[in-house]
Amino acid sequence: MLSSLNKYRHAFLVGLQSNLVYRWNFAARGFFSLFHLAVVFILWGAAYAGSPSIGGFDFGQTLTYFVTLLVLQFFIGAFNEDYQISEEIRNGLINQFLLKPINYFLYRFSIFVSARLVSGVLILVPLVVALPFIGPYLTFPHELWRLPVGLAATLLSAMVQFSIAYCFGMLTFWFLEIQGFVILSMAIEVLLGGQMFPLDLMPAWIFRIAQFLPFYYQAYFPGAIFTGRIGADLAAHWLAIELFWVLALLGLNQLLWVRGLRRHTAVGG
Repeated sequence: MLSSLNKYRHAFLVGLQSNLVYRWNFAARGFFSLFHLAVVFILWGAAYAGSPSIGGFDFGQTLTYFVTLLVLQFFIGAFNEDYQISEEIRNGLINQFLLKPINYFLYRFSIFVSARLVSGVLILVPLVVALPFIGPYLTFPHELWRLPVGLAATLLSAMVQFSIAYCFGMLTFWFLEIQGFVILSMAIEVLLGGQMFPLDLMPAWIFRIAQFLPFYYQAYFPGAIFTGRIGADLAAHWLAIELFWVLALLGLNQLLWVRGLRRHTAVGG
C-alpha cells in the first residue's frame, strides 16, 4: 500500500518541480487576472449605479463572488490537462504506462494537484496587490459551517474539473484533434459555470437546469457556499448531487480508458 502511494507522491513531487520551473507563466497569468477584476469592477459598478441591489445581492456581494471564483479557478481549474493527456496519447508516450504498475488516472491527477498548488499560491500575490482597492467591498458571510462544507465542495469540484479534462483527453483515442470539443466545453462552462455572471441572476429555468449539470459544480457551487449565495438547507442537497457527478465522471473516465486502450492496441498492434 505504501509503495503504491509512494509512486504517486513521486509523481506529485516531479510535477511540483516542473511547474515551479514555469512559475513565471502562472504568475503572469495571475497578474493578467487583475485586468479581469478591473473589468468586473467597472461593469458591475455601472450595473449597480442605478440600483443598490440586483437579484437580492448588493455590489459588494457580487464582487466578492467574482473574486472568490477567480481564486478557486487557480486552485482547482483544469487549464491544459486535456491537451497534455492528448499529446501523450498521440505521441505514444502513453505506452510506458501500459507496461508499468501505475494507474494513469492517478498519475495525471497527482500532476494536476501539484500544478494547481503552484498556480493557487501564485494567484495570492496579485490578489494581495489588489486587496487595498477591493478589500473594502468584500463581504463574506460569518457562518462557521461554510468553511468545512465549502472546502468539501471545492475538493469535489477539483475532481469534476479534472475528470472532465481527462475525458476530453481520452477522446484522442478516437479523434485526431480534440480542440473543438474543448472549446465547446469551455464556452458552456463560462455560461453555465457562473464565470460570466452569477447563475442565480439568470432566468429561473436556466438556473434550474444548470444545477443538474456538472458545469454548475466546476466552480460556482463552492463559490456560492463561500460567498453566502447558498444556504445550509440547500448546500447538503447539492453536495450530494456533486458527489454523484464525481462518481459518474470517474466511471466514464474508466470506460473511455478501457475502450480507448482496445482501439489503441488494435491500431498499434
